[in-house]
Amino acid sequence: MESENQTGVSEFLLLGLSEDPELQPLLFGLFLSRYLVTVLGNLLIILAVSSDSHLHTPMHFFLSHLSFVDICFTSTIVPKILVNIQTGNKVITDAGCLTQVYFFMVFICMDHLLLTIMAYDRYVAICHPLYYAIIMNPRLCGLMILCSLFISVMNALLHSLMVLHLSFCTDLKIPHFFCELAQILRLACSDTLINDILMYLVTSLLGVGPLSGIIFSYTRIVSSSLRIPSIGGKYKAFSTFGSHLSVIFLFYGTCVGVYLSSVATLSPRRRAVASVMNTVVTPMVNPSVYSLTNRAIKGDLRTLISGTFSFS
Repeated sequence: MESENQTGVSEFLLLGLSEDPELQPLLFGLFLSRYLVTVLGNLLIILAVSSDSHLHTPMHFFLSHLSFVDICFTSTIVPKILVNIQTGNKVITDAGCLTQVYFFMVFICMDHLLLTIMAYDRYVAICHPLYYAIIMNPRLCGLMILCSLFISVMNALLHSLMVLHLSFCTDLKIPHFFCELAQILRLACSDTLINDILMYLVTSLLGVGPLSGIIFSYTRIVSSSLRIPSIGGKYKAFSTFGSHLSVIFLFYGTCVGVYLSSVATLSPRRRAVASVMNTVVTPMVNPSVYSLTNRAIKGDLRTLISGTFSFS
């Protein structure tokens, strides 16, 4: 890499997953199909929750917001990938790159916080069922959504503003399919010590904090569920949080997988392939998990789909 600084950076180059021309149609088809499934699946969840008054509960309220965040999260990354593959132009402007970093961090943080809120909701529902309606009132639910949005926006804004103070070298190739903060910091010619400290500090706080809340909630939930004497009661208790617990394992499992792959391999391309699971596959699978394990949503989706086809 050349050491010459370039303060007026105008564009970056996204190298993507592969430069093999024969693989581009396959990659385009895979990303397009998964993107359509993700948008359609999460949109159906939102429509099912909003159209059925029986699903106007705190848990489904949070689920609809999680589906909306997953749509926005995927839309931040995949459309640019499809355009790059289709046109063969891998260039992204500095403004476009910074915008992608900002919204990626907003929605990934929102995912973390919403999963934590949903874990707390299940904790109250199972461990304090008599007080559930009082504790999880509409005002508190709305306040938690607004707080998670505020934290996510401020976190992303802080990192984005810190990137604006960096100067970059002339070799601005990003070995990834989207603009990732860590990859951008590696391209900087100026000192990134403060950026690195801030990134690891905030990631630790927003990662360990919500994860600790989830672990605490489910420790109490499982403990309370196991104390239920009847098998039917235990099954009913586990069925109320099984779908959410599956999504948590999927979300954090892919995050850990991406981190371990980045530690175990020096190849940026392999790290990029591993991150596909977290950025593309997880938002696509979430609607399937909830629709298959939640009878109310499954029934509403079946009614919604059959009504759509009968209307057409």
